[in-house]
Formats: sequence, structure tokens, C-alpha cells
Amino acid sequence: MNRPQFTAIAMAALASLYLSAYSPPADTPPLYKNASAPIESRIRDLLKRMTKEEKVGQLSTLLGWEMYEKQGDSVQVSEKFKKAVSEQRIGMLWATLRADPWTQKTLKTGLNPTLAARATNALQKYVIENTRLGIPLLLAEECPHGHMAIGTTVFPTALGQGSTWNPALIQQMATTIAKETRLQGAHAGYGPVLDLAREPRWSRVEETYGEDPVLNGQMGIAMVNGFQGMNLNSGVNIISTLKHFTAYGVPEGGHNGGSVSPGTRELFQVYLPPFRDAVKAGALSVMTAYNSIDGIPCSANPFLLKTVLRDQWKFTGYVVSDLGSISGLRSNHRIASTPADAAEVAIESGLDSDLGGYGFGKALQEAVDKGAVTTAVLDTAVSRILRMKFAMGLFESPYVSPEKAGAGTRTAKHVELARQVARESVILLKNSDKLLPLTKYVKNIAVIGPNADNVYNQLGDYTAPQAEGAVVTVLQGIRNKLGTNAQINYVSGCAIRDTMTNSIAEAVEAAKRAEVAVVVLGGSSARDFKTEYQSTGAAKVTATSVSDMESGEGFDRASLDLMGRQLELLQAVVKTGTPVVLVLIKGRPLNLNWANANVPAIIDAWYPGQEGGNAIADVLFGDYNPAGRLPISVPKSVGQLPVYYNYKNPARHDYVEMDARPLFPFGYGLSYSTFEYGSLQIQVAPTPTNVLVTATFTLKNTSGRDGDEVAQLYVSDNVSSVVSPSKQLKKFARVHLKAGEQKTVTFQLRADDLMLLNPAMHWVAEKGDFTIMVGASSDDIRQKQVFSLPADIQVRM
Repeated sequence: MNRPQFTAIAMAALASLYLSAYSPPADTPPLYKNASAPIESRIRDLLKRMTKEEKVGQLSTLLGWEMYEKQGDSVQVSEKFKKAVSEQRIGMLWATLRADPWTQKTLKTGLNPTLAARATNALQKYVIENTRLGIPLLLAEECPHGHMAIGTTVFPTALGQGSTWNPALIQQMATTIAKETRLQGAHAGYGPVLDLAREPRWSRVEETYGEDPVLNGQMGIAMVNGFQGMNLNSGVNIISTLKHFTAYGVPEGGHNGGSVSPGTRELFQVYLPPFRDAVKAGALSVMTAYNSIDGIPCSANPFLLKTVLRDQWKFTGYVVSDLGSISGLRSNHRIASTPADAAEVAIESGLDSDLGGYGFGKALQEAVDKGAVTTAVLDTAVSRILRMKFAMGLFESPYVSPEKAGAGTRTAKHVELARQVARESVILLKNSDKLLPLTKYVKNIAVIGPNADNVYNQLGDYTAPQAEGAVVTVLQGIRNKLGTNAQINYVSGCAIRDTMTNSIAEAVEAAKRAEVAVVVLGGSSARDFKTEYQSTGAAKVTATSVSDMESGEGFDRASLDLMGRQLELLQAVVKTGTPVVLVLIKGRPLNLNWANANVPAIIDAWYPGQEGGNAIADVLFGDYNPAGRLPISVPKSVGQLPVYYNYKNPARHDYVEMDARPLFPFGYGLSYSTFEYGSLQIQVAPTPTNVLVTATFTLKNTSGRDGDEVAQLYVSDNVSSVVSPSKQLKKFARVHLKAGEQKTVTFQLRADDLMLLNPAMHWVAEKGDFTIMVGASSDDIRQKQVFSLPADIQVRM
């Protein structure tokens, strides 16, 4: 043995003796349990201790409502949960607290907020005490317009939220949703949905903020900031999961999950910006969409999940599949021949977590065992999940207070906020001869229609069962407003879809006796216990479907007409000669041609949530001046589709049968006040790397009533190197003005507000002329002015 070798061996032996002599006591907690250690160090330490099976298990998100058993006021973990922990070593659950007909959880079998906290505590306690490493669970819940659990506050669905054009209010709403969710022991909220709704036949339009990337992006930022706050370890904030990545809302023929084929430029300029804005705001989770884009499924698209999301946008969170979308790579898209192949292509493409637990699990384990998925790829995905658990403080504080959960959910303050969001979402579409607001001195009023007193039709999809009296319908709202001073006669008249039974004759008689008839029609996303559901939770639509649903996941439409005998009911009531106010409660734009031509006053409330009845009554009787604006265009015919406002040049021409314009355009909405725009001035201050364009104008309330105006700024690139939209919303503000008051409104644009992807696929604000337009809607421009950029400005994204 030569001396250098001897010396090296001797030194190694001495080092070994030294480490043995000074090794930490056996009862010293491992580094990953040291709360003061850096998170990245804790992740590395924990990964070194985990087996391949434990790592794979961390990526599985099983259906949570199957994991507890309730007996009276006692909640304990189920045998199914124990088996999942033992055999699958699971790291996450989804929808543990969800209750609806799909989960078969009712007010009786589901959990109130207090019991929900006990349930999540029991689940955490079991997994921490009965697993080798004691890794806590990450619990995800549905939270698009309230936590989808019993006893929580139900806000308007996203289309209504978008109609407020008030991101600050939506952030306040999101903060409330996050608090109610986290107090019950959950950690991630699925929402916001940032898909653009340019196909109103699609079943999930109600879940979106509308058709525009800028409006959707601002609402997405508001939701992310409200959900996540400034500190995930606050005990009242949750991770925001952006849905559905991407271009999910424009499927061919309106078929949910169908393929789409936007060009690359269209993808980057139109469909990706809302997600980009929300990621830049700090969103920590993204959910892939069911659809494919140009033949590549979104759950197996490395360009989207790696190049765009991580390399370009610097996303640091985790990517989760939509329910069953990994196995769908094999069964639906047919790009994988075996479950292991599907798991491999998904995780290699950048998908980290499996919603459902059957896309990864055994299939991913098989792919790892045969070397198709490397340890490095597996560790990367697992580290992204663990990072969230450490950041939320779950290793130190996995439990919540049942008392706080019970006291902090659906409080009076939260209910009042739901009423305010609903108020601000209400859109006045028509008001001939100033029929509205109605006088409170009315003595006889008829309230008619299938949505006048239907609790669940008012709430939209992704809503839990509601206790008696928790939801205020339009009928109850009018009763609350008028008390016993008026005779209120209610007749449903018909159903949403059913044509076999009706009480139209009775409705006509009630209208004849009344001074005014409020007719409440529209649609329904209310699930029932008779409907059959797919494994993804979407409803099965068959010739024998019994549900009254015509909207909500799985209920795609071929037409946009009012279903059942609703139009017949409306026509019969109008024929009586009694003044009619049409109130619409629905989840998508519907055909309103006859109503617009024959009904003097129309209000659109989408799905207004639990306080919708009070909010609508506030608007009907003038206690609230409506200022909601359409976030989506309302077509005259499905033959016009797509009919979104910011179509690309050239200008659209009319059809043989009709013009090409929508019935009601994007951004449209009336008020009980009138507003005047004036004195638009533009200042341009370019620099070599950016520009500041300042648009200033006056806005005056020219009426005798206080009110809000939604001022909207649109931009047109007059000459561009690639075809541009005819106009594009860039800025907006909801401005409150007292009667006769005038304010100066200022909007500022930067280079990234003016940029496009040029022929070389570079982001550039191009030199030349731009037209700024300000007004009350995309089709109601009050002021416009041209300005010029003196030189191209390269924009780094």
C-alpha cells in the first residue's frame, strides 16, 4: 500500500470516528422537522429519507369525501383512508369537505364547519402518527365562488363577479373565501377559472369571468391576492390553483373538453395573458385543462408546462392535473398505450400532481421501476409539493380550531359582502320609459317564473346543499323589501326544461291583477340526486336525463334559446298589458331577441349567490343603482358565433338574414343615472426601453341620482406588422359619482399594453399610430384620440 492511499484511508477512518463521537443524540429531530431551518434544506433532507413509494404517494390527490366517517357529532377517519395511507402513502386529498349530489353528501351526511375542522384534524393526526415520516396532508377544495362545503358563504359565480368590473371587491371576496376554507383545515382552493368564454354553448361559461383577456387577468390577480395574501402561514390564506391551463373555453361546437387549434400567436396574445398575469401575481398552483391544443393534450404539453410556465414566467409552484386527465391521455386522447406510459409522459412534461389518484399511483411506480422516469424527475415533482407544505407551516401546525371554524364561517359580515358582490354584478340591459326603479308603494305585484323562488337555481354549479333560509330568492327579496304593504302573488308558471306541466294560465291571471309583473326566467346549474355523473364529476346528458340543468359542467347546448315553456310563459304575461320586468338568472348568454323587442325592462343577474334575492330587490326598487357591465357579448343567434368584441381585422360584414352585431355588446350596461365623457387628453413620454401614455378625461354624472359608471379604455393599433384586434380593452375603472358630480379619470399605458407578437415572434410595441377610445362599452365610445410611438420598443416578458 503506498503512503497516499494509506493516508487517505486513515483520514477517512478518523473522520468516521469523529462523526460517531459527535453524532447528534438519537432523539434529536431530523432537519426536515426543524422549523428554523431553510425550507430548501428541509426539502433536501426529507427527500433523502423517502423511499420511491413514499415519493410517488406524495403526488397522489385522492377523493377526500370518502376518507371520513360521520356518526352524529363524531367524525373519524374511514377504513378506506387507512388503506390509502398504508398502501398508497398518499400526500394529498381533494374535496374532502365537498357536499353535492355527485359526492352523495347531504346536510345530514356531510359536515358543518365545526365538524369539518374535526374531520381534517382527524385525517392529519392519523397520517402524522401512522406513517414513517409523519408528512402532513395537503388538502385542496373547490373555491370558485365560495368554498364548496356546507355552511359556507355562497357568492355570485365568476360571470357575475366579472360583471362587477371591480377587482378590489373581488379580492375582498377571495379573502373571505380563503378564510372560511383555511379555518376548516384546507390549504388549496381551486380557482380562479381564467378560461376565455368565447363559446357560449360551452357548459362551463358561468365559471369564467368572460371573453376578454384583460378583464379576466385583473380578476385573476384579485383572486390570487385574496386567496394567498402576504403569508401562506397566516392560518387564513390558501394556495390559489389557476384553471384550466389553457384555451379550454373555446371548444369546437361547444363540446366540453373538446380540441382547440389556436395559432401560436393567438395562444400567446389572447389565451395565455390571464394566466401569465395571475402567475406574475404569485399564484402557486396551476391545473391543466382536459383539451388538446393543436394535437397536444394540455396534461402532456412540455411547451406549456415547462417552456412557458417555468422558463418564461418563472412559475415556482406545482402543476396539478384535472380529475382523470392523466389517464385520459390513454382513454380519451389516445396518445399513450398503457397507464404507465400516460404517467410517464405527464410527469416528464412537467405535471407534478395527480388529481384523482389513479393517473400516477401504481402507473407512475411502474414507470419509475422500469427506469422510464428518473429519480431526478420524481424528486422535482415531489419537492414542489413539499415546498407548499413547509411554506404553510403544516409540519408545525397541522391542526385547526373547530370552534374558530364554526364561528368564522358565513358570518353576518360575510353575508353582507355576498349581497354587495351580487348588487354590483347586476346588469340593467333595458329600461324603456324608466319603468325601473319600481315604487315601493306598489299595492299588487305578481312574481312569476321558475327562477323566482328556486334556491338552487340561483347558486350555480359547484355549490353545496343549503340549510333552510340560508338563501334569499327573488320572491323572498321582494317580500323583504315590501313587507306587508303589498299583495305579492307568486306563480312559478313553468319549469326550466320540463314541458309536461305548467301553470301559465294561473300566471296570466296573477299578472292581470297586478300593477307590475316581475318574471324571473333563465337557466339552471342545480345538480340533483337523480342525475348520473361521470367519473370527472361532469353530468351525463342523455335522452332520459331528468335534471332541469341546462348549464354547468357537462351541459353543453346546441342553441341558446330559453328552454322548456319559458318563452311561452313570458309572451303570455306580456300579452296581458301589465308592465313586465324580466329578471334573468342563468349561467350563459341566452337568446333575448323577443324579450328585447317586447319587454320594457330587463335585468341580468347571472347566478347571484345566496343574497341574490335581496340584491335584485335592491336594484328593482332603487335602493341600489345598477352598474354591472357585460363581461361577455350576447349574440342574436348561434349562427353568429363566435361573436366576441375584439375580433381581428377586417371588420365583420352583415349576414343575409341579419346583421353581424351582438344583441348586447361586451362592456354594456345601463344605470338609473346618466354620465357624460369629455376633454380626453393624451400625453406620450417615450424612453428607449418603455413608454408612458397618460390618458385623462372628465366623467360627469348628469343626473339627479348618485351612481357608478364603469369607464372603459380601448386601444386600436392603426397599422401593425401582423393582423390586430379591431379594438382591445386595456384599462377600466368603476367610478362612483354623486348626482351632478364631475371627476377627472386618468389611465396609464405602458409598452406591454401596446405590444404584439411581430412576424419574428418578438414582443414589440411598434412605432406608428394608435387610437385610444374611452366610453361606456365596447360599442359606446364617447371620446377618441390618436397618438404615435416614435420608435419600436422591445418588450421583455
